[in-house]
Amino acid sequence: MNPFSLSGRVAMVTGCNKGLGQAMAVALAEAGADVVGVNRTSADTTRERVEAHGRRFFDVETQLGRTAPGDIVTRAIAQAGKLDILVNNAGTIRRAPALEFSEQDWDDVINVNLKAAFFLAQQVARHLVDREAAGRIVNIASVLSFQGGIRVPSYTASKSGLLGLTRLMANEWAAHGITANAIAPGYMATDNTQALRDDPQRSAEILGRIPAGRWGSPEDLGGALVFLCSDAAAYVNGHALAVDGGWLAR
Repeated sequence: MNPFSLSGRVAMVTGCNKGLGQAMAVALAEAGADVVGVNRTSADTTRERVEAHGRRFFDVETQLGRTAPGDIVTRAIAQAGKLDILVNNAGTIRRAPALEFSEQDWDDVINVNLKAAFFLAQQVARHLVDREAAGRIVNIASVLSFQGGIRVPSYTASKSGLLGLTRLMANEWAAHGITANAIAPGYMATDNTQALRDDPQRSAEILGRIPAGRWGSPEDLGGALVFLCSDAAAYVNGHALAVDGGWLAR
């Protein structure tokens, strides 16, 4: 049996209508999983790409941070029948100097990136425990889970907190057969980094530090995610896997 196969499993992926989330949803489908997408808007392109691999796609349109996580999980299970995997990918970012950063920008980021991620994981874990089923939780952290960054105080705080919560989840839920790990993407070519890539000086500074010499692509995360969700990673727990082209090694 292929230890990397996800056949027969259902994965919930938040924020998968484009970018990193879409690429990860497709990678899970390629490995055999059905996918529940949790998005603010419809994810028609993701649906098409998932179904092209012969897998089912279920759409839960909602806004994280404003909808009760229990309701999201209930809606997902009503469509898919069960959940085996949660990928906490949805996130937002606000940029401003720390001396000028607003409380609203702090709350907007923390509510989605940290609070919603924890309580969604809590609901999925309860579902797994009730089923007496093993499961996988993968939180999408960041290289800023390890570094301070600049001009992104709430994002840095949320991603640092998410890494800490990943370790807590691993400690508490391993006894139930649930693993919790994180992927820490580096500088990826997504909407969140568009402003940086459009700034010639800042882009050059970033690329100059990445040993791989390029921005990451969403597809670069697929292999890491499938591994952490698979039986091949059954004894990997509380770990943060950096997918950063070598950024943290520099």
